[in-house]
Amino acid sequence: MSVVAIRAALDTALDTLSPAIVTAKENVNFDAEAGVAATAPYQRVHLLLAQPDNAEISRRHVEQGIYQITLCYPLNTGPAAAATRAELIRATFYRGASFVAGGITVTIIRTPEIAPAMIEGDRYVVPVSIRFMAPVNT
Repeated sequence: MSVVAIRAALDTALDTLSPAIVTAKENVNFDAEAGVAATAPYQRVHLLLAQPDNAEISRRHVEQGIYQITLCYPLNTGPAAAATRAELIRATFYRGASFVAGGITVTIIRTPEIAPAMIEGDRYVVPVSIRFMAPVNT
């Protein structure tokens, strides 16, 4: 259940950001055209797990990965709003920040990376990658 707890800890932290924007979560029905006005931003999230770290021979391991947030803003409105949101995410998920759910502590191990923007359909898209680790005793 560690993966479920990791996702819950990170999703909960993201949900506390203000101002809130609509979030498209993994494997949950989301239609941007129907669910979000053309002038409103939204964000997509994905939990990208990496190879666990097994530093010792035991049942203990460290889950590692990236919590990927993709900011989707309307075209032709400039980069400022998306950059402001990316900076808010960076300030919330700063290096060393910890989030807890289900007895698992998720720690941010690097300053979140803000990738170059790109255009997807009618959206100006900015990926933000948050690298994390979470020790797990199984």
